[in-house]
Formats: sequence, C-alpha cells, structure tokens
Amino acid sequence: MSDSEVAWLRDWLSDRRSESRHRLALDLCRRWQWKTATGRLKNYAARSFLLKLERRGLIDLPPVRESMRRTTWLQQPARREADVAQRPEGLVAALKELQPLSIAIPQPGSREEDLFRSHLAAYHYLGFGKTVGENLEYLVRDRGGRDLACLLFGAAAWKAESRDRFIGWDDGARSRNLNLLTNNTRFLILPWVKVPHLASHILGIILRRLLADWREKYGHPIHLVETFVEKDRFRGCCYKAANWIWAGETKGRSRQDRHQTISVPVKDVYLYPLHRRFREALC
Repeated sequence: MSDSEVAWLRDWLSDRRSESRHRLALDLCRRWQWKTATGRLKNYAARSFLLKLERRGLIDLPPVRESMRRTTWLQQPARREADVAQRPEGLVAALKELQPLSIAIPQPGSREEDLFRSHLAAYHYLGFGKTVGENLEYLVRDRGGRDLACLLFGAAAWKAESRDRFIGWDDGARSRNLNLLTNNTRFLILPWVKVPHLASHILGIILRRLLADWREKYGHPIHLVETFVEKDRFRGCCYKAANWIWAGETKGRSRQDRHQTISVPVKDVYLYPLHRRFREALC
C-alpha cells in the first residue's frame, strides 16, 4: 500500500466515524472485491487488516461500540476450568508407549472443543481467538485419553511468492482455486508432553486423513497444504521429518496483507501435496 493509498484510507475513515467497524470492513471488502471463491465478502479478514494498520499507527478506527463488547468463550468459568483440569505434572515417554493415538474432530459446544481452544489460547505463542471460514480442528490423545496436541487448518494465504512459484499458477487460477489449499495455522504439542518423534508422527497421521475429512465437511477436496514457520523461533524439524517440502521464505508480510504494508517476522514456507497431480488440479 502506497503513501497515497494510506492517505486515501485515512480520509475515507475520517468521513465515517459514526459507522461501526463491522460496516467499514464490509464496505472495504466491496471496494477491494475481497471475496471468497464462493463470492462471500471476507469481512473478518478485512477487519483484521484494519486492526493491524491501526496498531501500527497508520489509521485511526472508530471506537468499539459498547453493544459489541462481549465476554469471550475463554473468559467463561466453565472454559477456564476445562483448561486447568487438564494440566498434569508432565508426560515423558517413548512414542510406542502412547500408541495407538486417537484423533478427535471437536464438535461445536463439546468438551473437546473447549479443551482444544483453551489449550491453544493458553499455550500457543500466537494464542487463539476464533475460527472463520472453512477450517478443521484436531485434538490428539494417547491411548489412555490424555491430551497431547492440537492442530488447526484454515484458509490459505492470499499470496505467497515461493508457494505460488512452486505451484506454477497465475493470478486468475490462484483467485479461482485458493479454496483448494489449506494452511496449518496452529500446531501445538502441549508443553508438558516430552515424547521424541511425536510431532512428525502426528503430522503423518493427520495428512493421511485430511483430504477425506475436508471433503466430508465441506463437499470439495483440497490438493495442497501449506504452513509458515517463524524462522527466529523454530527450525521446522517436524515438518521436514514428515516430508513437507521447503519452498522458500516469506517477504515479511502478513498472510492477509494484499497491499504490502504490514511488516511481520520472516517465515519458512513448507508445502505438502496431497496427490501427485496437484498442479494440474490447481492450475
């Protein structure tokens, strides 16, 4: 986003101080034609984009309306107790001692969903807010029913140069077929779990069932999985061990930054094709 575009956005917002942030995000989606493959406005992504610009001092948004201030699920006592109840002293073991692992897809309102969300909120370095759009949650347990890990798959990044070069698609194909990719946005091994090779083993299990689970939930396939590993924090060893392909590095911009204005840490891009003819399907 150029200086002139930032100036335009400031002026546009200054003339609409009485409107809600939700309305502003919707109108911005319409102006930018920011839509999903099915034509729905990406209002949550637009609002997230505006919030990031505000945090960096580039724009000034209207105040949040009191009627929109809600208690989040994590602030509710039942959710907090669910998290506290699941904190053991520690789990140090060999992988074979925990097998076979069980994989749960948490259902809305279930205890598994409460545990999944509270684990991510409490222990993942990115935290957890809420899911939007197409997504899949996995809660992994050992044979004794103890929680081990959480994985979340959601919307793919709008643009990633190394990924797009690996696929070989043009802008039109990317716009049409982006919903045929998914991003592993969260992967958490709970901090008290110390089991060698567990992370790569879990990735292998999930990737063998991900396509079928996604098709069952949403009625369409996915052909490629991506993830972004922050270089200053992690080495991506579990993805390498699970045969993900290193495609390059990001440019230090946000996944939702279509206008190149938000600076974030550089990340390694790892990809996992779900079948050999993925390029034909995507291009």
